Amino acid sequence: MNVQTFPRLEIPNTLAAGPGPGNTDPRVLEAFAAAGVADHMQGDVLRGMVECKHMLRSIWGTKNTYTFGVAGTGWSALDSMFSAVMPGDTVVAFSNGTFSGIDALTLRIKASTREELAADSLSPAAASVTVIEVPHGSSVTGEIVEAALAEHKPKWAFMAHWETGSGRINDLRGFSDACERHGAMGLIDAVSSLGVEDFSIDDFPGIAGWASCPQKGICCLPLTYAPVSFTDRYIENLRANGAYTFVHNPIFEARHWGIVDGQDVEKGTYHRTHSGYAVAAFHESLRLTLEEGLANRAESYKKHEQVLRAAIVAMGCDVTSNMTSLVVFNLPEAFAGREMELVQACRAEGFGIWPTLSEPVQVRIGILNQLTPAAITEIVNRFADAMRRMGANVDQSEITSLLEGHYAQMQAA
Repeated sequence: MNVQTFPRLEIPNTLAAGPGPGNTDPRVLEAFAAAGVADHMQGDVLRGMVECKHMLRSIWGTKNTYTFGVAGTGWSALDSMFSAVMPGDTVVAFSNGTFSGIDALTLRIKASTREELAADSLSPAAASVTVIEVPHGSSVTGEIVEAALAEHKPKWAFMAHWETGSGRINDLRGFSDACERHGAMGLIDAVSSLGVEDFSIDDFPGIAGWASCPQKGICCLPLTYAPVSFTDRYIENLRANGAYTFVHNPIFEARHWGIVDGQDVEKGTYHRTHSGYAVAAFHESLRLTLEEGLANRAESYKKHEQVLRAAIVAMGCDVTSNMTSLVVFNLPEAFAGREMELVQACRAEGFGIWPTLSEPVQVRIGILNQLTPAAITEIVNRFADAMRRMGANVDQSEITSLLEGHYAQMQAA
């Protein structure tokens, strides 16, 4: 039998200018590469995990003991958070974009009865789940949440904090307050907001579970650890009702991080085979976040997003997002319908921007871990070049003056 062989895979550097993954800091890559070969129960690996959980509590702004990392991407954290939702549980989920829509599908799957799953295993119509569809490009408001929870009185309520499918920030305060008023346990997808916005989760007592990811605001390697945090109320419910999973059960997961029966213990117990490389990288990314400070980082995102937004608008585009790490926009009317052509041309040049993944098709440019005037200038100039290649009349001198003016004002301030 002939065995096909392939040349060594070489992946070049690209400018990751989309909604995520973000650009990993060299310090994190160095920590990953410099880690020694060690098994998952080696003392330094376990010590690193213990230190990570304490750093995560500081970054999340919480006293929740059940705060740790789930091995994998943000989907792993979300699946862990949703594991407490059992068949027949009443849920209200708010969807205003691609990813909150997938979250809502996950909740429909989790809450479905066997009969409902058998009827449509890939998209079950769970009678106990109500999905409130908010139009693409609009935010979930506190008023929308209040009306839905007052009507349905669910056990669980779900919302994405930042919806990267459309670049919209949803009303976290309004969601938490409505959950408190109506006795719902709130669940939040914080995949895109953790490490970008300055907030403390203990300020939102209506929310029982939080799930994030390593590759966006935390800017770590995509396959390391996705942060989660759960209140005592959530854990009590999970312990009372169980979950149909071992791997993503938060109680089991937490034991390996030295969290047993609601207490920090000196040494965790085996749950899965953790990578010393991943622990080292995650540990360094959390150290970086705390060194910089969330308030400083959040302010930096705001300033640089304003510059990127102004440049995009100056090129004739219509920005519809309000996130500070991502700009979502419509192309000028003369180029409407050519979004995918533009994105593919940029990606072919090593400039990784993204389209939206649902209708209407828009363009998304992100600035994760690109918080310098030089980085923003490169992003803007490369996009301007792409627009000109497509036939747009973009005046480079005008764009250069705009960038220089904005950054001169920032420096003066």
